[in-house]
Amino acid sequence: MASSWSYDLVFMNVNLALFYSLVLLHGHARASTPAMYVFGDSLADVGNNNHILLTLIKADFPYNGIDYPRHEATGRFSNGKNAVDFLAENLGVASPPPYLDITSETNITQAFINGVNFASAGAGVLDSTNQDQCLSFNVQINDYSSVFTTLSQQLGSTEAEFHLSKSIFTFFIGSNDIFAYDPSDTDLSPQQYVDCLITTLQGQLQTLYNHGARKFLFIGVGPIGCCPSQRALSETNDCNAVTDNLSILYNKGATSLLAEMKSSCSGFSYSFFDTYRGLLQYIQNPASYGFTETKAACCGIGDMNAQLTCIPLSTYCSDRTKFVFWDPYHPTETAAGLLANTAVNGAPPFVFPINARQLSSI
Repeated sequence: MASSWSYDLVFMNVNLALFYSLVLLHGHARASTPAMYVFGDSLADVGNNNHILLTLIKADFPYNGIDYPRHEATGRFSNGKNAVDFLAENLGVASPPPYLDITSETNITQAFINGVNFASAGAGVLDSTNQDQCLSFNVQINDYSSVFTTLSQQLGSTEAEFHLSKSIFTFFIGSNDIFAYDPSDTDLSPQQYVDCLITTLQGQLQTLYNHGARKFLFIGVGPIGCCPSQRALSETNDCNAVTDNLSILYNKGATSLLAEMKSSCSGFSYSFFDTYRGLLQYIQNPASYGFTETKAACCGIGDMNAQLTCIPLSTYCSDRTKFVFWDPYHPTETAAGLLANTAVNGAPPFVFPINARQLSSI
């Protein structure tokens, strides 16, 4: 027969485990959004690609980060902060660190509770997009599954699921798949290609839902045909209509998918930010937002600074606040901040059915 001392030890261990869980969650319980979990591409990457030795898709060198604290190139494809940083600030949570940084920390559980950024520059919905150069969306989801398992083991499934259900899952994905579309190299029409993307995306988002995600903040793709790299393909520096059409089709498909999930998945909520519409207003009416240059990149090489991305040999503009685009593909810190503010506080038709702040309060 077990002694009363052994029963006391069991009781004490159970209470210690409960206390540990409460301590880890302390400070988050009263917050409507305890953490942010981020998935996506270079628009959201805060340093994961710094750890991928063989990839050429990196931003851990000047002049990236020239306006970041300490003028530090962190791996963000920006002159300063990116949209994830501004979304987190607006929602009152920490901008989550790169997943590949967190895995070397001692207190893994606490790090995972505080939020994780899985985004990897070059990533797409399809595994074939920039294959072997990044952490694909599926790889990011697998990494999150490990986080989910760790939290469930350390906190217990009930506490872990509650924490994740209150957290916001943010997505910047699809742009690289659109860049990768080549009508001369495929039998798929633009609509068929987008349908393929959305079908794949459906399974990916469902997997995340099955692993505790409930609040989805989906950042739609922008007018990709209007970025400097695409304009430079035209003799008149016009937007690429084919690429922009793909962006429109993709955003339409993503919004339909999210609406379907809302109707079929218990507890599911979402906010969709129409980046296409949001960024296009800066391009079409720049003076209203303080911009003077909407076509050329601030930092790069060649015509419109769009022939090669921002590297230490590049030239760069003196006033980054006046440019919509930092490099041939990405917005400046100023543009990213404006877009993030609209995603959090805006209204239809820019963000719907609710904005990120309203999503946070659910």
